[in-house]
Parts: sequence; structure tokens; C-alpha cells
Amino acid sequence: MKALYWRPRRMSRPALLIIAALAVAGVAVTERCPVVERQGYYAEKLEAAHLADRALAVLKDERLKRGIPIDPDSDPAATGVIGQLLSSVTSHSGDLPAKQTSANPNFAAVIVELMKRAGVAEGDSVALGLTGSFPALNVAVCAAVQTLKARPIAISTASASQWGANFPELMWPTMERLLVERQVLQSRSIAATRGGIEDRGLGMAREGRKLLDEEIAKNGLRPLAPRSFQESVDARMRIYEEAAAGAPIKLYINIGGGTSSVGRRAGKRLFAPGLNLNPPRATVPVDSVMSRFAGRGVPVIHLVRVAELAERYGLPLQPKTRPKVGDGAVFVRREYNRPLAAGVLIALVAVMLALSRTQLALRVLLAKSGAPADPGTGAGP
Repeated sequence: MKALYWRPRRMSRPALLIIAALAVAGVAVTERCPVVERQGYYAEKLEAAHLADRALAVLKDERLKRGIPIDPDSDPAATGVIGQLLSSVTSHSGDLPAKQTSANPNFAAVIVELMKRAGVAEGDSVALGLTGSFPALNVAVCAAVQTLKARPIAISTASASQWGANFPELMWPTMERLLVERQVLQSRSIAATRGGIEDRGLGMAREGRKLLDEEIAKNGLRPLAPRSFQESVDARMRIYEEAAAGAPIKLYINIGGGTSSVGRRAGKRLFAPGLNLNPPRATVPVDSVMSRFAGRGVPVIHLVRVAELAERYGLPLQPKTRPKVGDGAVFVRREYNRPLAAGVLIALVAVMLALSRTQLALRVLLAKSGAPADPGTGAGP
């Protein structure tokens, strides 16, 4: 008995080649013609980045005026905010690639986006934990807060980790004061600590601790001299609350891994880089400024693991030249042109249908004429 079966009609090889060529051309056109979409809060991001860029330029000029040279090996982009390996006011080890990546004014745009996502509005009180370890990130945060017209309440650490603001002649409290005096920034910290272990500068030489105390005093900041980790956390929270004067603090921004702000070893693993809207689930209680704010339902922006944040928002790692304001996916993103992609797809389907109908009509004509079918069409028994 002869088997009966259905065999799909195949297109000819020339037709398949035409379709393949058109598909490749369509993909190439779609790849070459993306649309550039501005991201949310574009104007505010650009304003904040320009402000941060001005501030960084002022700090670089001041450094050169004070005769502090810029090392092309540690600071190839010549930003002027990369410190030295060791000094009398260096608190602990630091990561040079992170410091180089942070020296980018476009981080101010990242902070704008995170603050907007946290729901910060004009006039809201924002608590800041600034650090000498990342002066460029301090600048970015201050620029973003100022651009969004929020009310900053800042506490700084005077010391810095390796490659931070660790030149005794130009530490962060002095940088901050100069930026206000030059009318770039509108506000500065209300208090400062030595930093280092428990905010007490433990492990640093007596000379270094003396320089830190003098730095805080000469810049007119309220000194915090805690006797323990617990006292440091309590003192910071008390200052934030006093300065808020009864107004709710809507956001806490921490820069770096300071123990009082982040917590001891277990606390450093609790909060993710970027915006944390909910308190972390901790298996053991961890006390810190961040955990206390988070426990009250206050969003926390945690600026650590700088490379991870840079990659997330399309900023370069360890740039070799000074980044230009407005560069990065935090401002604009390249997306596929959806109408163009849809048009290419429709065109391909139309061509396939047209070729299919043409070949079908050809088979019908051949069948009526009694001529043998072209083997290339797949017709025949």
C-alpha cells in the first residue's frame, strides 16, 4: 500500500537568499539607527553635573596654587582630587581605582536620580555623612542636593583613606569651606570628626590626630570627640536631629565605609550600593547611623563600591581624561528604534508572502501547461 503523506512546499533557493539578504540588511539598519532617549530629570542632572564640575575645577586650581603637584601615575586625568598613598592624616587603606572612578562630575547626576527615586522634594531635610576619603563624591552629593533645593545637614570626617583628601595642607574641611567662600556651594558641614576607627583616629600617630583637630577648629566646625563607637553613633544622630529642628529627615546619604555610619564588619554587608528603600534583614542587630535611619523608614543612599555604581549608570571606570559633563547613560540611553524595527519586520513578512504567492502561481501555470516542475521550487511528487 502506497503511503500517503503531506510534504510542505519549499521556497526556491534564490527566494531564500533574497529573504536572508533582506533580513541581514534590516538588522544592520536597525543597529545603525538607534534612537537616543533622554533619561528622567535630564535638566536637573545636567545642572548638578555642571555645578560639580565647577567645584572640582576650583579644588584643582587651589591645589596647584598651594604647590601640591598632581601625580600623572595616580591621577592620569589630572582631576586634582586624588591624594597620596600615605600621610600623617591617612586613616586606613584605600582603593586607587575607586578614587579615580569617583572623580567624575557626572556622579552628581546619579545622585539626582537616586534622590528623586527616594522622593526628596524641594525644602526637604537630607542628612549627609561626608568623608575625606572621597572628596569628589562629597562634591557630587552637595551639588545634587543644592540643585534639587533640598536642605543638607552634613557631618564630615577630616581624615581620609589612601588616595583621598589626605594632604595635610588641603583636607576636606578646608576644601568644603573654600567652595562656599568661592560661592560654588551654598552650605557646608556643621560638625566633623577625626574619622578613622570609632571616629577617634585610633591607630594614627599623635601628630596626625593633632593636625585633624586643628583642621576641624580652623574651619569653624563643631568637633565630635567620641570615646567609643556607640557614643559616636549617638552623637551623630543627636546632631542631625537638633539641626533638623523638628522637621522630618527624608533621606540619609552616606559616602564610603565609615564604621559609625555603616556599622562594624557585619554592618558593611547589609546595605547595597545605591538606593536602599527598605531596612535590610539582619540576622543579628547591627547599630550604625544608616541602620537607625533605615529602621525609622528613612531611605538610605549608600555610596560604596564605586565601580559597580559607575557601570550601572554608564560612567567610565578609571577615566584617563577628565570626563565631560553630560556623558553617560544616566543622561541619555541608546535604544532600538521600535518603529523602524517593526517596519523592517513587516517588510520581511510582505516579501515572504509575495515570493510565496509568486512561486505558487508559477506552479499552477506549470501544472496547467503539463510542463515538469522546476526542482528548485520543491514542486512535484
